[in-house]
Amino acid sequence: MEQLYEIFEIKLRGVPQKFRRFLYEEIDWSNRLISILGARGSGKTTLVMQHIKQQFKSPSNQVLYVDVSNLFFSNNTLLDLADMFYKNGGKFLFLDEIHKYPKWSAELKQIHDTYYDLKVVFTGSSIIEIKKGEADLSRRVVGYHLPGLSFREYLELDQSLKFEVYTLEIILENHREISHLISGQIRPLEYFSDYLKYGYYPYFIEGKNVYHEKLRSTINLILDVDIPAAENIDFKSIVKLKKLLSVISASVPFKPNTQKVSIMVEASRSTLIRFFTLLEKAQLISLLQSETKEIQALSKPEKIYMNNTNLMFALAPQNVDKGNLRETFFYNQTNYLHDLALPKTGDFIVDGKWIFEVGGKNKTRKQIAGTGNAWVVSDEIESGFGNKIPLWMLGFQY
Repeated sequence: MEQLYEIFEIKLRGVPQKFRRFLYEEIDWSNRLISILGARGSGKTTLVMQHIKQQFKSPSNQVLYVDVSNLFFSNNTLLDLADMFYKNGGKFLFLDEIHKYPKWSAELKQIHDTYYDLKVVFTGSSIIEIKKGEADLSRRVVGYHLPGLSFREYLELDQSLKFEVYTLEIILENHREISHLISGQIRPLEYFSDYLKYGYYPYFIEGKNVYHEKLRSTINLILDVDIPAAENIDFKSIVKLKKLLSVISASVPFKPNTQKVSIMVEASRSTLIRFFTLLEKAQLISLLQSETKEIQALSKPEKIYMNNTNLMFALAPQNVDKGNLRETFFYNQTNYLHDLALPKTGDFIVDGKWIFEVGGKNKTRKQIAGTGNAWVVSDEIESGFGNKIPLWMLGFQY
């Protein structure tokens, strides 16, 4: 235990406080059991450590942060840790990378039910399911999801400029006023292309010249460590997953022909659909279904995108297409708060009511002519007019 406290205090000293993710203010830290899930590299650990540093001004036996991959757990369980911590006056326990612990759900349930005045916050991969595993925590845990940086957050972290968050409805109703306010402080298009290349994961601040190399390493860790830790999957399947991701990244937006891809990846149709789901949960790809299609466990998606534009530049920079880049950004920034599907006309239908056609600055309403509640989202424009809005502005939704 003494060594765990020492490691915790060393790590706490180096935590930055200047920039905080949007989710920091949304979390109700008073709950007894909190989960913060998200993709590797999205900033979960920093967010938790910032809260600890803010809440506890000096070292205290009442609070402890532990990475569950620590060697301590080779001879001890989570239950052992919680029991020792609680009996020594512990009140706030923070557990990082929970998906790396085999029986995490069952033991967290027991901890929650045994130590009634102990508050536990755990972070983990977006792959894990709170309802899955040896224990259903859904009635006990208050869950949060942390995506990568929005374009708004990127500007704050990179340029120290803080802007308001705008809901999609407000953007649609007031995009000209919003554009006027933002462009009065910054030329958004000057920074937009940089964000598309290396602005989604906070560690771009460590050096943009090595960003894509670090991102590729992150992807390998997700495939080699996080997925096997959270799912029952063998080494051969991981090799096939990597091959599938390579196929998708080289041809996005990917319209899957399951028979053809099954042959390429050497996997059955049902295995292929499972792989699509795993890669989506890991936040490496995004699946788009038709608005008229019922979502089923083994349904084939209509389109597959990379989860975010940075992944496109990291995995297949030679295949980055402008049209796909724009659609991927729209999907990524809008999907956090809304449901997206493929409409009969247009590129996306959001929440079943707004139709969007995404394109360049000369994009017209031709493809959505006669369609009610339809919008053109255009790249390379600073401000819009009527039902035509700037693409970059969709990056201010969180």
